[in-house]
Amino acid sequence: MAVLRRSVVAGSLALVAGGARAQQWPSRSIRLICPYAPGATGDIGARLYGDELGKALGQTVVVDNKGGANGAIAAVAVKRAEPDGYTLLMQYSGYHVITPSVSKQPLGWEAKDLQPVANVLSAPQVVVVREGLPVKTMAELIAFAKKEPGKVTYASSGNGSLQHVTGAMIEQQAGVQLTHVPYKGTGPALQDLLGAQVDLTFGTPPPYMQFIQSGKLRALAVSSRARSSVLPNVPTAAESGLKGFETSAWWALYAPANLPPELLARLRSETLAIVQSSVFRDKLVPLGVQPYTEQPPSLAEFQKGEIAKWGKAVRDAGVTLE
Repeated sequence: MAVLRRSVVAGSLALVAGGARAQQWPSRSIRLICPYAPGATGDIGARLYGDELGKALGQTVVVDNKGGANGAIAAVAVKRAEPDGYTLLMQYSGYHVITPSVSKQPLGWEAKDLQPVANVLSAPQVVVVREGLPVKTMAELIAFAKKEPGKVTYASSGNGSLQHVTGAMIEQQAGVQLTHVPYKGTGPALQDLLGAQVDLTFGTPPPYMQFIQSGKLRALAVSSRARSSVLPNVPTAAESGLKGFETSAWWALYAPANLPPELLARLRSETLAIVQSSVFRDKLVPLGVQPYTEQPPSLAEFQKGEIAKWGKAVRDAGVTLE
């Protein structure tokens, strides 16, 4: 009986200590690491999210861009951080569920090294072609590519990226041969697309919107199930003849593994309040990005499904990263 009493007391003290730790956190600024360059869709979303999280917690959230190595630099930095709630990762789906499938070398991190918190953003890919390419629809692009196999070039943000996989999936489904031109990030790829050094690319809307609106680039299709609210006249890939084609990107919040349960609960609660708020939505939607309001029951289970889905897509498309 005495042993039972001591166990109950110990459990109660642990709960009290956990609750006190959650109430005291945060007492200083929080670092939100992003595995991509400033100006990328995820960076824009992370800064908007960080502003709202900082207001909710009464502390500054500092966005720290650590691009490179297909997201490994950022993921390893978070993996090695103390699980105290002061180092977080705004992870990109391309790095989280595609890179592990395409890489033949150890990444330095695994999914188990990161604690899933909550989904934050999602955005479709938009198929964008350069000014002067004589196509106005996906059907015309496919017909043009079939006439001269390998002549049409598409840019991506790197080997094994979501854009790379998207291009390979289109090649497979449409029965065309395109030439992949990898770049070190979206920025350089966009510059060469504007300079007509490559013919097309696939990417989330924010970096391309001003050029689509000015007529310097032409949007042919979006890869989401429904049309984008910022590109209402642009058909979906399915409407353009690629039935069942869907390659939306997502961004989610992660922390180091072994984050205490009370801090995980607090972070998840604050994040859900942010993504479901009209303030956050009103800042994102004009950019062609959606807050991830329809949260899955568990981000951990969601990521398992995504890893399986994209692993199959990578194998079917034959994409590898040496």
